[in-house]
Parts: sequence; C-alpha cells; structure tokens
Amino acid sequence: MNIFHKLRSNFLALAGFIFIAFTVLISVFGNFVRPDRSADANQMHLEIALKKPGHRALFIVRDNELVFIKGSDGIKAGNVEENLSIKSEEAARFMENWNGKKVEQVVDGFRFTTQKYFFGTDRYGRDVLSRMILGTRISLFVGLIAVSISLFVGVSLGLLSGYFGRWVDRLIMWLINVTWSLPTLLLVIAITFALGKGVWQIFVAVGITMWVDLARIVRGQVKSVSQLEFIESAKVLGLSNKRILLHHVLPNVTGPIIVIAAANFASAILLEAGLSFLGLGIQPPAPSWGQMLKEHYMFIVLDLPYLAIIPGIAIMLLVMSFNFIGNGLRDALDVKL
Repeated sequence: MNIFHKLRSNFLALAGFIFIAFTVLISVFGNFVRPDRSADANQMHLEIALKKPGHRALFIVRDNELVFIKGSDGIKAGNVEENLSIKSEEAARFMENWNGKKVEQVVDGFRFTTQKYFFGTDRYGRDVLSRMILGTRISLFVGLIAVSISLFVGVSLGLLSGYFGRWVDRLIMWLINVTWSLPTLLLVIAITFALGKGVWQIFVAVGITMWVDLARIVRGQVKSVSQLEFIESAKVLGLSNKRILLHHVLPNVTGPIIVIAAANFASAILLEAGLSFLGLGIQPPAPSWGQMLKEHYMFIVLDLPYLAIIPGIAIMLLVMSFNFIGNGLRDALDVKL
C-alpha cells in the first residue's frame, strides 16, 4: 500500500498508469466497439482511400453484395450507378438526397448503411481507428509475453549465479557477457530470421534477448542477500536450497525485478514497432503500429501526415508511460528515499 501511495504522489507515474489502464481497456473491449468488425480490420474500399478524419461513407448493398459507395464529400464509386435509377427510382433519389448523416435503412430492396471514419482511411481504404484498436492489443501482448520470458530466464539464471557462485557463476556470467556483446536489434533480427516471421516468433525473439540486464542485477542482489545472517541461519537449520531461494532470497530482490520489468515492457514495445517498420515483425494483414508507420511514413511530407503521426504518437505515449511507471517504482522502492 505504501508503494501505491508513493506512486499517487508522482504525477508522471500516475499519468503513465492511467494511460496504460486505458490501453488495456481498449485491447480488451475495443473489439466490441471498433467500426470495422472484419478480421484484422482489413476491410478494403479503395474508392474511399486516404479520406481525412471525420469522413462518412454511404454503402449501398443488395443481396449481401456492395454495389455502390457515396462519400460525404460527394464522390461516388460503384459499378451500377447508371442502372440504379432504372432498378429503383426511389433508391436513386434516396442516394442523391443523402446529406452525410447516419443512415440505417432499406429502400426498395437496397440496404443503405453509413460508416464514419473518425481517424480517416489509409491508402487501402481501411478504417484507421479500427486498426489502431487492434494494434493496441498486439503491442501489449508483445510486451507481456516478452517480459514474462525475460523474467523467467533472467531471474532463474540470476538466482543460480548469485547463490551458488563458483563454476555456476562463471558459466552464467560467460553466457551473459556473450549475449551482452551482441547488439540487441541485430540479435532480434537474427532470431526472427531463424524462427520465421509471425506474431509468436516476435514474442519469443524479443523475450529471449531482454533477460541479460535482469540476470546481472538479480545476481548482484542475490550475492548481497546471501551474506545476511538469516540466510546463514536457514542453511544451518538444514533448509533446502530450493526453499531458501524461493522463500527467503527471491522476496528480498523483487524490488529491482519490478522496476526492470517495467523498463523491459517499454523496450519490447519499441523493438516490435521497429521490427514491424523494417518488415520483419508482425506480417500483414494483422495490424501493428510499427507496420502502420511503415505503410504511411511517406505521407508525412504530403497533406496526410496524420496517417503516420497517429501510430507514432501511440507508440511514444505507451513507451513513455511504462518508463514513467518504472521511474516511479524505482523511487517508491528505494529505501534511501
């Protein structure tokens, strides 16, 4: 409770916590509110590509087949415009008189529906808002799975290295130093090439490259705790090494673990966005913020910069939020403060 009280007094940490909570709600419930309910929000309408935020389109459907689209800007697209008035003058008149308002109506066998694109449409005519919502889930999943893998590997190796020492410590430190010497991004790219491109491959590739910092810090903390009297007493009482590690050593090193986990969460999201931007991450048509940046970064110099700015700002805010949380936890868990 004292930790949460200190976090509440840290404005940046509190703001980061609120934004992370918001993104979690979006990732959980966003699937029920996104305008495009198709798989991966991949419903393409090239007739309304690159429309600005707030654009509304009128869809005319007959026999479950889209036959005509009219935008709120007056632009029409379809293959039966000339026959619409012949088949139904009433439907043609309804289309001509549409003024951009929301419509859900059936006129003479033609079903008229509207959709509003709050964030506009991308180069393929897909709803940007729907793809942003699904991209939130992918970013959080990458962070969660990657941090879980790094926690398991890093904490396990750090505990073994710091507690047993000798040849175990030398072997694990050799492995840490070798991994540390390799650039993280290049190592992730190499693992991605080895495992293949895909969602779960990215989870694994990012996760198994983020354990080094955690293992080094846990090792140092365990070495300090192992010298304390209560650990020596536990050994004298004949407690097993497993029980000493899990019930006596690990609870005393959880503070730094939590702080590093928050920082690794931010790093994992940033790594995934970078890999997707390079075309090595999440593959189309699955939406990813990094992939959305890749597809539309050239529009920054044109009149549609928001197509790249929106996912860029989302990545920046989410990474900053986890960094703020990490800094707040560091201050809250620092006994010197």
